[in-house]
Amino acid sequence: MRWYGPEDQVPLSFIRQAGCTGVVTSLHQIPYGEKWSEEAIRERQMAVDKAGMTWSVVESLPVHEDIKLRRGNYREYLDNYKDSLRNLGKCGIKVVTYNFMPVLDWVRTDLHYRLPDGSEALYFNCKEFAAFELFILERTGAESDYKPEEIARAKEFFDGLSLSQRNALSENIINNFPGFKGVSLNDIRAMLAGYKDITEPVLRENLRLFLEEITPVCEEYGIVMTIHPDDPPRSILGLPRIFSTLSDIKWLLSVNTSRANGVCFCSGSFSGRLDNDILAMFDACADRVGFLHLRSTEHLANGDFFEANHLEGVVDMYALVKRIIEEQLRRQVNNRSDWKIPFRPDHGHVMLDDLAKPPVANPGYSAIGRLKGLAELRGLELGIMRSIRM
Repeated sequence: MRWYGPEDQVPLSFIRQAGCTGVVTSLHQIPYGEKWSEEAIRERQMAVDKAGMTWSVVESLPVHEDIKLRRGNYREYLDNYKDSLRNLGKCGIKVVTYNFMPVLDWVRTDLHYRLPDGSEALYFNCKEFAAFELFILERTGAESDYKPEEIARAKEFFDGLSLSQRNALSENIINNFPGFKGVSLNDIRAMLAGYKDITEPVLRENLRLFLEEITPVCEEYGIVMTIHPDDPPRSILGLPRIFSTLSDIKWLLSVNTSRANGVCFCSGSFSGRLDNDILAMFDACADRVGFLHLRSTEHLANGDFFEANHLEGVVDMYALVKRIIEEQLRRQVNNRSDWKIPFRPDHGHVMLDDLAKPPVANPGYSAIGRLKGLAELRGLELGIMRSIRM
């Protein structure tokens, strides 16, 4: 399970009680672009070891916006990134997750969407997001991304919001990322301006060059970089998104064939668009998957989606876990040291006693909902493994 460090409201003791042997964490206290020292890494590593688990995966080692843009201080930040990788390698941490999403990472409009059973999920509402970028952020050129009737619905919704509701919607969208909190609308506007001339081909090339730079370091220390998909897997705020589809997977693996260039296969993120064939996408990168996020989404006819229970929604989780186990067995036969692919239940509903507690600082990461998902996925995994080996 993911742990956000000493300030996380879910302590390591709870994660161990959930049955986890490994922890996914990051040094969120270090600003984007700064180097991770070996001392800071070992301090976090020892805290996890003391709790009876191991630090299995870094999630994430953030890529500074200057690197994505290849402008400003990008060379300094690249050098810091490579030094951070060296220090992680010295500490024996071999899987590092990152993303190449411009400006914002994952985006939701409602962090407490009430489901029929009373639990709460993360929700993406198309009308509310349109209202945000058209009438709150006032993004230049946003009108061209919407049909007139969509703009009218967004305006009607916006007009019905109080000032506090408008502020809450903005906070839901722009202020939920560890290590990147406290940003303002003006900060987002300034960052968007920096991407004015960054097209999809340019961003792809910048990713290719980033991988070209760091691959020799990763190969020297046996590190696998695993890129996280765009979430949602489509353009937002007029920005290019380049890891959303099957063709994006094929492109990534073709431009850098090193085993150090891997995939964090997040079934939930990829399932954010209904034309994605999740099983075909896994098959396309199975040999290079270094980390797994398992969850699913439920979609409405109007384009909205919310995070479903882990075994429900549009992802055929049985079929996906079966493919994962088959890939692990292939690796085991071939004596690959990475045959055990680390996975975690991604996000989780707020439910039971957690509903009465203050909201967690990192939406999606309350304790009980993730425990439920983990239990379901481990049971599914065990059943499939037993059936394969009979």
